[in-house]
Formats: sequence, C-alpha cells, structure tokens
Amino acid sequence: MEKTVSEAIAYRRSTRVYKDVPIDSEKVKQCLVNASLAPTSSNLQLWEFYHITNKETLDNMAEACFNQNAAKTAQQLVVVVARKDLWRKRAKANIAFLDKVYDKEDLSERDLKRKKMAMNYYSKLIPTIYTDFLGILGVIKYVIFQIVGLFKPIYRQTRLSDMRIVAHKSAGLAAENFMISMAAIGYDTCPMEGSDTLRVKRLLKLPAGAEINMVIGCGIRDDKGIYGPRFRVPFNEVYYEV
Repeated sequence: MEKTVSEAIAYRRSTRVYKDVPIDSEKVKQCLVNASLAPTSSNLQLWEFYHITNKETLDNMAEACFNQNAAKTAQQLVVVVARKDLWRKRAKANIAFLDKVYDKEDLSERDLKRKKMAMNYYSKLIPTIYTDFLGILGVIKYVIFQIVGLFKPIYRQTRLSDMRIVAHKSAGLAAENFMISMAAIGYDTCPMEGSDTLRVKRLLKLPAGAEINMVIGCGIRDDKGIYGPRFRVPFNEVYYEV
C-alpha cells in the first residue's frame, strides 16, 4: 500500500548503499511525472529529468560522481537539470496554452482582463526579467529596480545569478516531489551534489546553458545504507511565528 505524504516524508532518508535488487523503471518514471507537477516560478518549468537505466551509462555516471556508494550501488539514476536558457520557449508555451484556454467568443470582462494580464506577464514582464547579455543587463536592471524600490515594493532579483537561483529553486522543488513519491512506493533515493558537473553534462550531451541541479541515486536501501540516525536541529531554533 502506498504511504501517506507524512509517512513518505518520515520514511525518506538519504540512502548511501542499495541492495543489488532491480527496481521498476516505469514506477520511477511515474515518480518523475509527479516531479513535473511541482510548483515552479512563473510556471516556466525550467527543468529536465534524465532517467538513467543503461548499465554502461550508470558506470560512467558513478565515476563522474566520484564513485561514491550512493551512485556506485544505485540501480538507476535521475539527473535533475536546470534549464534557465529555455525561458523563451517555456514562455511561448504558456502563451499558447492561454490562447487555447481563452479561445472563446463570449469571454466575460473578467476573463478578458485575466487574459490580458497573463499575456502581458509572459510577453513583456518575463522577457524584461530574463533577458540579459553577459550579466551586464542584469546589473543595470538591478540598480534601476533598487532605486524604484525606495518608493514602492518591487521585484529585486534581476541579476544573472538571481535568475540562475530561481531556476535551481524550481528544480529543487521538483526533485523533492520525486523523492517523496519514491518513498511513498518503498523506493529509496539519495540526492547528490558531489559530481563533476562538466563530465555529467558531456555524458548526457547537454548544451552549455544547461546546469546540473543534482544527481539522485535510486534503489532499495541496504541494511547498511543509512549511515546513522536522523539528526535535525531543534525545531524551535528554526521556527518563528510572526
């Protein structure tokens, strides 16, 4: 029986060693479908998921992940990739979707207003935020927005580094959806930041604009796969009610 959300969260641990037991690729793929339903900034979905099942590629990936056990013993691997460079394509996809949703002759005034706002968001605001040239435009926008922000609330994260962070935050949310979905069906995972990202990109034949968010080992935990009891700092040190 599939675990509840709370049960899956409690069950999930970073598993460093996996049993030599195959896992169902289709079930992993369905968990990646769940990953694609994660919240994402401006609904741009600036992510891609590479599901690795080929033995030779798994071996090469393990080497690129420094042969750490979580990669070396994994039955499958998932690479979460941030694709900030695809913002134009994703914005156009949103515009096409909105055109289809609002393709009616009898739209109410409220719906017409919503359509106009959404269209302006993707055709004007998103290009304003994401367009950059060697980071120069981002700095100029940042300075302008900080000045405007002296007089009213305004979006301030406009630099190239800011937009990279936005893309990686969304990719991280998708990764968590994936890992909780895996835990719900009794599969284990380990998110790894330790990898030679250039080698990983070459193995996956990724373009220069793609960035590795994390590599996730997948399998069924071995008895020695969890390296110790779970540690978290006291909740009252991180929780503030305002």
